Amino acid sequence: MSAFGLLVSLASAQVDYDTATVTLAMSTEPPSLNSLQSTDSESFFVIGHVMEGLLQIDAEGALAGGVAERWELTDQGARFWLRKDARWSDGVAVTAKDFVFAWRTAVDPKTAAPYASVLYPIANARAINSGTLAPATLGVKAIGDYQLEVRFEAPCPYFLGLTAFMTYMPLRQDIYQQFGARYAAEANQMVYNGAYTLSRWIHGASLRMDKNPFYWGRQGVAIERLDIPYITSDISALLNLYRDGQIAYIPASLDDQTLEQALAQGERIRLYSDWAVIFLEYNHRSGRATAHYGLRHALQQVVDTHTIVNKVVTTPGNRPLYSIFPSVIKGRQQAFVTEHPPQPVLMDLEQARQELSRARAELGDFEPLVMLVTDTPESLKLAEYLQAWLDQSLGLKVVLDKQTFKQRIAKMHSGDFDMVLTAWGPDFDDPITYGNLFASWNDNNRGRYHSEEYDRLVAVADSTNDSLIRMDAMAKMQQILIAEAVILPLYERAKPYLMDPRLARVVRSPFGADPGFRHARILAE
Repeated sequence: MSAFGLLVSLASAQVDYDTATVTLAMSTEPPSLNSLQSTDSESFFVIGHVMEGLLQIDAEGALAGGVAERWELTDQGARFWLRKDARWSDGVAVTAKDFVFAWRTAVDPKTAAPYASVLYPIANARAINSGTLAPATLGVKAIGDYQLEVRFEAPCPYFLGLTAFMTYMPLRQDIYQQFGARYAAEANQMVYNGAYTLSRWIHGASLRMDKNPFYWGRQGVAIERLDIPYITSDISALLNLYRDGQIAYIPASLDDQTLEQALAQGERIRLYSDWAVIFLEYNHRSGRATAHYGLRHALQQVVDTHTIVNKVVTTPGNRPLYSIFPSVIKGRQQAFVTEHPPQPVLMDLEQARQELSRARAELGDFEPLVMLVTDTPESLKLAEYLQAWLDQSLGLKVVLDKQTFKQRIAKMHSGDFDMVLTAWGPDFDDPITYGNLFASWNDNNRGRYHSEEYDRLVAVADSTNDSLIRMDAMAKMQQILIAEAVILPLYERAKPYLMDPRLARVVRSPFGADPGFRHARILAE
């Protein structure tokens, strides 16, 4: 039997052509399916299938019409014309008022939406979120049921990309208010306007998504059911499930051991760059040792991104990282880091030891430092290397606070760490999606770094359509991040993975649901 034939025979339970069912696994349970509170890729994966914004990501990974069938963008704002056949999963029409309600609720400070700042391009959004204006003053207006008018605070050339993002999804006011704090906590405590509905959610165990009979584009949705009976972050267990024909896709990146096993078994390895950057984020709050520049700079001079990529996290496709901006994000005509190369930090062990000695004298007894980390094998491997290397090179004591993914997110939000091993992926296709992460007003700035000059540069990049001015501002942000050792860049991530060869048109995209099955097809055997 050929290698392809062997894969197909093993995959018999993974993909059911007759029922158009695909069986999957997830690495962890989604922490929240409330589009106003979600911040993680697991939640985005589900939300991106059961909800839809004004625009969506199409089969080629480009922006296309979602609830909106056409639109206009100017320097002053945007206008969207909604489909009259867009429906919620209970048959009620999706209207412009559902977007107005969602966006006003997102910027309302009482909501405490982590991604409220992603709406700041809209007029008055920042002032509302800071508590100085009422939510009703947000620059968005429903003109009847099927037109939405948006006014900008300043020109926003990337606004259309924002409308496919989770925080821009519509919300039904009656349903949202009916369940209050419990909204989206269970499958039957929300309504859906996407290609699928969440038909089953057994917490900690399984999920199931079924094709939405009221979805406007249902005729183009070929997969009837996405069944997710397994939730585990154990990559070896996931590989065994795939080999045994139980799942059609491995949702986690293969590590060295599982990659070697998959290659030895003749599996077809695929490689995907999700544009995510992996870094140590420091806690800059007053009273934290990591608020001390000398301590951060000492670490900056002994942790080498090339060593991380070549000797620690050695899976194919990973790249060295020198700032928050990955090599794939575009600048004006080329990649941003090609047009604005970050200055690599020189490794200097002796200088680092001297700086740490001065920091110890000024800070007093601050060791051990606490490094917050997710308890997955990949994260623990990197964290344990950093722990051992900082002890060996600097004599710096670090303890690991190992938490589940959901608990790590909660601790990051509360600031309960000295440094945290974390990742950031793009929310839309513009460098500012990385640059504004360290603006003082961004709730995803978990370490609470604050620089008036950095905030000014973010404001410059957000206030003009002039690409030269925008990219120059972000280049200066990059210089600050390196000069002040705001974070410790580690590597730019790529993911080796396995997927059933009978699945076609599965969209891998750094924006929205990844992978996306909205346009997928099952090939006949």
